[in-house]
Amino acid sequence: MKKRIIFIGVILLLVFVLAAKILYDAGYFKTITPHSGDSCVTIPGIPGPEDITVDSAAGIAFISSDDRRASAAGEPVQGAVYALDLHGQGYKPVDLTADFTKEFHPHGISLYKTEKEETLLFVINHTAAGSFVEIFEYRDNRLDHRESIGHPLMFSPNDLLAVGPRSFYATNDHGNTSKWGRILEEYLQLARAYVVYFDGNKMEVAARRFKYANGINTSIDGKRVYVTTTIGRSLHVLSRDIPTGALTKEFAIHLNTGADGIERDEEGNLFVACHPKLLDFAAHAKNRETASPSQVLKISFLDRNQYSIEEVYLDDGKEISAASVAAPYKGGFVIGQVFDGHILFCR
Repeated sequence: MKKRIIFIGVILLLVFVLAAKILYDAGYFKTITPHSGDSCVTIPGIPGPEDITVDSAAGIAFISSDDRRASAAGEPVQGAVYALDLHGQGYKPVDLTADFTKEFHPHGISLYKTEKEETLLFVINHTAAGSFVEIFEYRDNRLDHRESIGHPLMFSPNDLLAVGPRSFYATNDHGNTSKWGRILEEYLQLARAYVVYFDGNKMEVAARRFKYANGINTSIDGKRVYVTTTIGRSLHVLSRDIPTGALTKEFAIHLNTGADGIERDEEGNLFVACHPKLLDFAAHAKNRETASPSQVLKISFLDRNQYSIEEVYLDDGKEISAASVAAPYKGGFVIGQVFDGHILFCR
């Protein structure tokens, strides 16, 4: 009897420790004190603007948009990619994919300039038939569709990084395909996610063992790839062999927050949008009335292995909930979010 009581006590203690760790790692005990050094303009009319990338030379922001609440309710609405001219005032997003007839639910996006000075936009598209990477060419203020690329390895892509006219990396945010497998993967913080590489002909796993791989980007010289992990709350730095595309993990920067999308400015600084309270994010996903705090970190590399981290934006979710990306532009940044229908342009 005594041994049974001790055994039950040990099990209860382990459950308590695990629950406390989950709450701590999810930011349950954090205090959010909003701040921003910028004046932010709200730009409405873009459902679920989860990813944004800026063509700095043209002053245009490309915005991935999808009404995820409608999809969750079983009533999906055709998504879109918008363009936003950042030069002037009275910002008006323009739908660039109104004529795209294929089922379209865009997620991560990546911009690539070819040697022929073509502007290509790579877009992750989640459809009933599976997930694809759609490649568009931007010209004459429209997006012309070039091709769709799909592969069984890319069953849960989140973000992508274009590195050639037909080549890219993509983060697979889960390693499990079943619903319960994914839930266990998240709450037990299992490192099952991975990064794939498509070289224009074949797709293969380029890096493994990430706790919910999310955002991905590269250094200016293309010799490093950066991957954020939401559950792992880190930024992973990987060296890249450019001819082969092979990735090798160098080190990870612990951020102590649920890291999401990564964008890079012209000086090589990284802007990482984060979810400081992951349980609030989960609640916000179920109920739009529940706010989810938003955070933006600026990571600057002082040399190859030294870096600084600056929190440049923090909100309790009232100005913008569940920020998923912060795309820098001329000293400011454009913030997108997962569910609601507006973005912020902070200057």
